[in-house]
Amino acid sequence: MAKRQDRVELKGSARAALPGGQDVGAADPNQQIEVSVFLRRGSKPGEFPPAAQMGARLPHKRKYLTRKEFARLHGASAADVKKIRAFAAQYGLRVVNEDRASRMVKLSGMVRAFNEAFGVNLRRYEHSSGAYRCRTGSLTIPAELEFVVEGVFGLDNRPQTKAHFRLRKKKPSVHAQAAAVSYSPLQVARAYGFPSGATGAGQCIGVIELGGGYRASDLNSFFESLGIATPKVTAVSVDGAANSPTGDASGPDGEVELDIEVAGAIAPGAQIAAYFAPNTDQGFIDAVTTAVHDAKLKPTIVSISWGGPEDSWTAQSRDALNSACQDAATMGVTVLAASGDDGASDGSTNGAPTVDFPAASPYVVGCGGTKLTLAGAAIGSEQAWNELSANEGATGGGVSEVFALPSYQQGANVPKAPNGFVGRGVPDVAGDADPETGYNVFVDGQQTVIGGTSAVAPLWAGLLALINESLGTKVGYVNALLYSAKVEPTFHDITSGSNGDYSAGKGWDACTGLGSPNGAALVKALRGE
Repeated sequence: MAKRQDRVELKGSARAALPGGQDVGAADPNQQIEVSVFLRRGSKPGEFPPAAQMGARLPHKRKYLTRKEFARLHGASAADVKKIRAFAAQYGLRVVNEDRASRMVKLSGMVRAFNEAFGVNLRRYEHSSGAYRCRTGSLTIPAELEFVVEGVFGLDNRPQTKAHFRLRKKKPSVHAQAAAVSYSPLQVARAYGFPSGATGAGQCIGVIELGGGYRASDLNSFFESLGIATPKVTAVSVDGAANSPTGDASGPDGEVELDIEVAGAIAPGAQIAAYFAPNTDQGFIDAVTTAVHDAKLKPTIVSISWGGPEDSWTAQSRDALNSACQDAATMGVTVLAASGDDGASDGSTNGAPTVDFPAASPYVVGCGGTKLTLAGAAIGSEQAWNELSANEGATGGGVSEVFALPSYQQGANVPKAPNGFVGRGVPDVAGDADPETGYNVFVDGQQTVIGGTSAVAPLWAGLLALINESLGTKVGYVNALLYSAKVEPTFHDITSGSNGDYSAGKGWDACTGLGSPNGAALVKALRGE
């Protein structure tokens, strides 16, 4: 077997035991598994274009890299991939896929070989949610790979995230029932002044899905009820996952069909690509890198409705996913993510305020939630979504303890994080999310009302597809533009409500960000009018 000397710790790979899980013994040493090895960029650090250099330049004044250009300039180098091939051979592992654009090399082999290759002791854990292969502590790698390998994913297959959607309760509390209404995505779009005359033609919206699936019959029934032709939907398999409806609307099917139906209703002319992956850190990262670097379907917008408290991720997982979103920024791909449905705590085990990741990435548009009441076709009232007293969730939001305050939020009066860190504020934008003012969708053969910030990410994805078509160019990395003097006034500023620890107020806040959109005004501002 290969030598074990001259090894170093893989930075950021430390992992704690599965909370609430029980170690029941060693993982089967003969089990065959696949692991993703994430490599450094082939370009030197100073050669990678910082997204901040685009600043608040209008979309038509920007130049993005094509996917082909990105792969050539900033993908993994041939020399680094060669080193991983040699490493794999040394430990009896097989290279099953190399993608230099996404900097990911897939290795296959037995658990015993991976234990040796990465200095780990894979264990079996039993948990109330299932049985998993887990690890604790840090990984080690040969010293010659110290600056080549940035992450190793798939050794541990515990669940990483949850979907941020909320089914309306069948019997809501007296408090909630008085205001219970529901809307079609088109009603919400009209209230928010989404631009007319555009359908999202020529755009592809990627949606990340970590479980469940959709049925064509559900989609057809939903779009027929709106008088809209069903958009073209393509399922993309990542890491062996597939479009697999469970038949349970309260499970991941609710997320998948909510994403497709909301985005598709807003932008019926856009193609929708659903990237299905396992709900692990490996699956999540591989799904996002696959979507961002997909040279066939070429998504211009990626919508993510899954996430978890930022401290529930290993540093290497956060860094890899953040890096993929940074890649997206250089290629003109807008990435949106739900900010969470459990208020300021984001469902963290200790109840302390924390933000959701990947919404906390500075290269992602974080999407928070409101309670929207219509007066006819227009906004009657809107406040931060908070139904915690009715056990129906609240918008996530707060301040990152990991990602520093980005330049575009310097004037947003973001408070310090609970630990005193000057961090990135979440969310950036908002939209209707309260299940008591939720969306009428069709899931697993029946009409259902769903809310959650999961609905806001695809709502904004649909809006941006309309805007891209209207402008004749990609908006792309839009974060700095949103906070610019030209664009910020186009938002409906939400000034009432809270998410538990943070209150809505004038300007940006850690509940609803800059506010909900005025779509027509946003188009004009992004056009420079």
